[in-house]
Amino acid sequence: MNRILILFATLFLCATMVCAQEVEKSDFHKRAEAADSKEHVADARSLYIHAFNDYYKRGQMRQGIGCATKAASLYYSKENLYKEAFDLLHKADDAINSSRNVSQADKAAMHYLVTKERLNMYIKLRKGNSAKDQLNIMESQASQSGDENLKNDLLYTKAIYYYTFGMNAQGNAVFKEMANKLTASKDYDKVDEVYQTLIANGRKSNNANMVAQSYSNYIAWKDSTNALKHADEIGALKKQIADNEAIIADKDSSLSTRWMFIIGLCILAAVLAAALIIGAIVLMRFILLDRKQKKTIRLANESNALKAKFISNISAQLEPTFKKLDSKQPEVKALLGFSSHIQTLSELENKDSSEIELEDIPVQQFCEDLMDQIRDKVKSEVNLLVNASNMSAKINREYVSHILLHLLNNAAEYTPAEGSISLDFKKRGPHTYQFLVSDTGCGIPEEKREDIFKPFLEIRDLTTGDGLGLPICKQMALKMNGDLDIDPKFTKGTRFVLDLHA
Repeated sequence: MNRILILFATLFLCATMVCAQEVEKSDFHKRAEAADSKEHVADARSLYIHAFNDYYKRGQMRQGIGCATKAASLYYSKENLYKEAFDLLHKADDAINSSRNVSQADKAAMHYLVTKERLNMYIKLRKGNSAKDQLNIMESQASQSGDENLKNDLLYTKAIYYYTFGMNAQGNAVFKEMANKLTASKDYDKVDEVYQTLIANGRKSNNANMVAQSYSNYIAWKDSTNALKHADEIGALKKQIADNEAIIADKDSSLSTRWMFIIGLCILAAVLAAALIIGAIVLMRFILLDRKQKKTIRLANESNALKAKFISNISAQLEPTFKKLDSKQPEVKALLGFSSHIQTLSELENKDSSEIELEDIPVQQFCEDLMDQIRDKVKSEVNLLVNASNMSAKINREYVSHILLHLLNNAAEYTPAEGSISLDFKKRGPHTYQFLVSDTGCGIPEEKREDIFKPFLEIRDLTTGDGLGLPICKQMALKMNGDLDIDPKFTKGTRFVLDLHA
């Protein structure tokens, strides 16, 4: 019986400790197992020892300790060579203690293997006290290892120890503890296997007491386990039903959501289709209207061009006749000026902006020359100021000179004595410039500011001016990709702002 128990315990622990680590076995290890299976004890033992030494050199201590305990078992189980077995186990303990890069928990687990083999020898020798000492040492080692498998194996080993030395009550208590522990983890098959093995070992050893105790405990455990299994199965079925109901509810909800989504998409598609139809109708109307407007604009431009050309031709035809008249008379002089302004305005309207040529002009000198041209036209003690930096600007000299000189002449006419007229130049960007003509005259009423750049708005006495000067200046500014306007924030007179973009 002792041999059977020892063999079973050894196999149980080896399955727990060694097989858990799937490491390729060495050649010595494979040969030892082959010789052991053929019951060539001496060869198997020698090869296990060689495998132990080889594993030790390679740092694979767990595999090495397994081979050492196997060799020790072959010493005493077959040939009663206990001294050699104890010496080999002592050598295994020394190897564990001297091993590096191994945690204390792993060392405790390997010492447990060695100590258990000593326990098996003492059980075989029927030395109860020595076996008990080894059992206490194993309990400490299992605790230090923190390995739950070792703790389970310790309970089984204790049961074997108690049954072997006739302490059936203690054996039953320990075995029940182990069975309850495995049952709690729902490892029913493992508990059943242990009970069956224990009963089989009792029968083989003719230990009727052990068989009776084990079978009685097994029947009691089986009954309680069946109830637990049924409860687990019922619980699993209930859970499965609940999960299926949840899945069905989720699918119903998902299906409803999908139907709502599909209906929403259909409504959206209908709305989009209606919107597309309406948009197409609006677009067609817009295209037709745009074509009509373009045609109207083109006809208007052609008509304006014809009108401008017609007016220019009339002015050109009248000019020779006007020149035969006495130009010293104010009326004749006014008609000649009016005819010239009409021709200039007509030419500007028909001129392309790309025809405007630009050149670099020294700004300060350019402004001072313009201001000099009105010095004899201003009233007494009118202060003339030029504020321009010494730099060059790319502008059209002809148009800019015409615009600024016209603005300066108007300022000279309307600025009272002791007033001031200024011509400023400012660079607003890399290719953006401003000329500002300011005076302290009476100013232009706000209600007339929008109309001063529009020609032919009223019938007027030409001897007092034809009102085309500012419209011509405005057209010149526009042809230079710029603009001419009044500064609404200037309240001490009038300020004209000429914006230019080079």
